[in-house]
Amino acid sequence: MRISSIEPFIVHVPLNNGIRDSTNSIDHWGFIGVILHADNGLQGYGFTGTHAHLPADQQIAAWIERIYGPLLTGEAIEGRHSIQRLWHKLHDTPPLQWVGRAGLSHLALAAVDIALWDLYAKGENLPLWKVLCSGQRNPRLDAYDTNAGWLNIPLERLVSGCQQSIDRGFKGVKIKVGSADPEVDLARIEAVRRAIGPNPRLMIDANGRWSLETAVKYAVRLDAYDPFWFEEPLYFDDLGSHVELASRMRTPIALGEQLYSRFHFDAFLRSGAVKFVQVDALRVAGITEWLAVADQAHGLGLPVVPHVGDMMQVHRHTAFAHPSCSLLEFIPWTQHCFAEPAIVRDGEFVLPDAPGAGTTFTAAALNTFRRRLN
Repeated sequence: MRISSIEPFIVHVPLNNGIRDSTNSIDHWGFIGVILHADNGLQGYGFTGTHAHLPADQQIAAWIERIYGPLLTGEAIEGRHSIQRLWHKLHDTPPLQWVGRAGLSHLALAAVDIALWDLYAKGENLPLWKVLCSGQRNPRLDAYDTNAGWLNIPLERLVSGCQQSIDRGFKGVKIKVGSADPEVDLARIEAVRRAIGPNPRLMIDANGRWSLETAVKYAVRLDAYDPFWFEEPLYFDDLGSHVELASRMRTPIALGEQLYSRFHFDAFLRSGAVKFVQVDALRVAGITEWLAVADQAHGLGLPVVPHVGDMMQVHRHTAFAHPSCSLLEFIPWTQHCFAEPAIVRDGEFVLPDAPGAGTTFTAAALNTFRRRLN
């Protein structure tokens, strides 16, 4: 089959109560994506995820339409090698290398690459995890709940929400830290740990807010609450400080949602700065690059726990298929938008069975939440 046309789109999905972490406050989640129309009538859907800032989102959509569109139209999708070839065509064409090998360009490339994989899997009449799986799939995929732990949730409701998540079967909860006073963060961590008990996983996430000095000062005190990991404790690109913190803190470091290529990951992986690899296909230029990072992490014996900028739609497929994965984040904001929403039952993700990557939007969602391209 061949790509006959492309259709960029922007969708902003409202959040019921809004959320806040240490660096962001948002009331919508953005999907900037593309529908690849094939000459056999199939459609491949792909997208990246943002904080629904329309001017920036329009730039990503324009990149997809004006730069990638002419390079994609007429191209044949004949197998996995076709997708890899097209990824390199879009990434390596000399003029494009000059203007971006991360950031906006990789968000746009992620949307296209995911759409290509979705289209290919639909052409094979297989769910994406079956296309990706070179051997036996992972028998289970545990879910941990992030949605109960936002920084804007008052302490009493934070504690009760995390307890309810564990009672509903989730295998762990993640709470946000990065308050102006770290003592407030420690009090919230202590209260949640006391409520859920010693066995469930408790993750904490600073979204890059803490300084190295603060992290080192509080590292020993964190140990008392047995965090499963400390996510993005420091500024995202500061490799040296992460290396130092990893050598001085017992709690493992998790990171990756702000790294945009396999080469960015390589530096963190080889330096020992990360123990849980949170590569996100929506940030790292798609499933093609995600697989390269996950393969490297697996080779180093490091678990991959994807960041779900896709709201779990794509990553449940990659996680079921890849041997480095056994755990995935749950955030339910946009499940009403998809033809095949992600499902968690008894604390585990349900294996998807529909052809494709799970990225097909419902017509109602596109009609209701679509925003202008320019």
